Amino acid sequence: MFKIESFSLGPLQTNAYLLVAEDSKRAVVIDPGMNPGSLIRRIETLELEIEAILLTHAHFDHMGGVQELRQHVDCPVYLHDLEAEWMTNAKLNGSANWPQVTPPIIAEPAEHALDEGQKLELIGHTFTVYHTPGHSPGSVSFLCEQHLFSGDVLFRMGVGRTDLTGGSERQLVDSIRTKLYRFADDTIVYPGHGGRTTIGAEKASNPYVPA
Repeated sequence: MFKIESFSLGPLQTNAYLLVAEDSKRAVVIDPGMNPGSLIRRIETLELEIEAILLTHAHFDHMGGVQELRQHVDCPVYLHDLEAEWMTNAKLNGSANWPQVTPPIIAEPAEHALDEGQKLELIGHTFTVYHTPGHSPGSVSFLCEQHLFSGDVLFRMGVGRTDLTGGSERQLVDSIRTKLYRFADDTIVYPGHGGRTTIGAEKASNPYVPA
C-alpha cells in the first residue's frame, strides 16, 4: 500500500499529491502545482526517492512547479502527447494569460508520453491512465486500486471549466460519464482543487453531470 499526502500549492490552491510506498522510500508526485516549496521540503525531510512526476494536464497551476522540483529530484515527467508543447509555451499552458497571477512559466518537455489504457508500474503499484479530455485536450486521470486522481476533470460537486484552450463541454461530460462514472462507487476521487469525494457521491449528487 502507499500513503497519500496532499499539498495546496500556489495562488490557485492546486492540489499536489505525494504518494509514498509504506515499505520503502519510493514515491510519486502527481501535479506539483506552483510554489512547491512545502512539497520539496517534505520530500527532503523523508529522504524520498521520487520515481516519477505525473501530470494530469499541463495548465500552469499544475505544471508550474515541475522545473523547480526537477532541481531537487532526478526523475522523469509524464504527460499526454496532446499537450507536449504546453510545457515550453506560456500561451498554451495559460501562464501568459494570467499576468495578475504569475509571470510566464515554461519548463523542459516531459520525458514520457501518456496514453489511454497505459499502465505505469511505480512504487510497487500499477497506475492505469485514462484519457479524459474536456477541461483540456490532453487531460488524463490516474487510477491505482481504489484511488482516482482526476485532475481538473471531476471535482466534489463540480467539474472543470471548459472555456480554456482546447476545452469542450461535450468531451468533459463524455469523459466523466463513460469513463469515471464506470468505476466502483467507493472509488476515492482526488481532484486538482478542493476536497476529496467518491464516485458514488458524484453519481448521486453532482449537479453538472448527473449519472
